[in-house]
Amino acid sequence: MIGAQLDDIDRIMAVMESAFDPAFGEAWTRRQVSDALILPNTYYLLTNAEGDAPQDGQAAAGFVLSRGALDEEELLLIAVHPEHRGRGLGAALLKRFIAAAQARGAARLFLEMRDGNPADSLYRRAGFRPVGRRRSYYRGAAKGPLDAITYART
Repeated sequence: MIGAQLDDIDRIMAVMESAFDPAFGEAWTRRQVSDALILPNTYYLLTNAEGDAPQDGQAAAGFVLSRGALDEEELLLIAVHPEHRGRGLGAALLKRFIAAAQARGAARLFLEMRDGNPADSLYRRAGFRPVGRRRSYYRGAAKGPLDAITYART
């Protein structure tokens, strides 16, 4: 989906505010999300607790935000509300992202995550492999700067 309706941004932010641990400084602000979604080639997906797209007025249980360029696409954010974790929604969202990016012509997918993020196993199961490291990339972390690991999937 290109662009976003106001209620979809509300849904994204509701998940964002509960899903990201403030100790790591990874959550985006509403302004960052809104600004990203007005750019061309920026996409998002939402899921409800059953793994479907939320209906009017229904809360989101998770979301994906991505950005494409030429034949590559980057997963910017993926999150599942803590109340809905452990049900496979993250894996289903990741699978939907991969399929949508490929349908848009992406031959290579990228993502970055902080070193030690437990989502590592989710990404590896989906075919992503580490290809690089950015030292001290996450500076907002309460535990000091953390490295970012870059993953790619072809």
